[in-house]
Amino acid sequence: MNTSQPWMTFPALEALPGFAHRFTLRHPDIDVDDERSVVVARLWDWHRSQAEEMGFSASALAIAEQVHGCEVAVLNAPSNAVIPGTDGIISNVPGLVIGIYVADCCAVYLADPRTGAFGIVHSGKKGSESGITTNAIEKMQQHFGSNPADLTVQLSPCIRPPAYEIDFAAQIRQQALDAGVPASQIHDTGLCTSLDLRRFYSYRMEKGRTGRMLALLGRTA
Repeated sequence: MNTSQPWMTFPALEALPGFAHRFTLRHPDIDVDDERSVVVARLWDWHRSQAEEMGFSASALAIAEQVHGCEVAVLNAPSNAVIPGTDGIISNVPGLVIGIYVADCCAVYLADPRTGAFGIVHSGKKGSESGITTNAIEKMQQHFGSNPADLTVQLSPCIRPPAYEIDFAAQIRQQALDAGVPASQIHDTGLCTSLDLRRFYSYRMEKGRTGRMLALLGRTA
């Protein structure tokens, strides 16, 4: 993981040709002691610049609205929008970068190097209970012909026991296994967002008044 900048990357995804990704960390200079809509607006210019640094156009960033559900949007064309009513996005469009916000919940990256399909979902307590990772994998099969055996799955840092009573990282991993993703292709840092507030935002530890990490994944070719 690259931690020399206020973002990290994951070796399993770095190893895949044709994709680019980032997971932003806490920005040292942006005040986030406020409500979600305010802090997301404060972080927006910096977050958008991350997509540009990854090599994508600022007009090619699509973000899920995030309503703590299990709906996954399918994008078949370039988009620059907040996709309403969704907690995940899948696509196979070159030049498109997709993102979701987290601050204790897990960002689940899905990449298929065979078909070029990719996805990212927001899976916290409710999303994990309702099987959003399963839903995303099924939709990648239906819309892009993905075989779960070809997928690389990466879990972001998220809150974990004993800081949180539910181990939704374990639920996500099991959903990926049950869908047919080989265990060797499911990756997890094991990092708990509640334990390092110098690097991460934590909704629980900061009582809701905090920033958001942005998980980004795009297809470069």
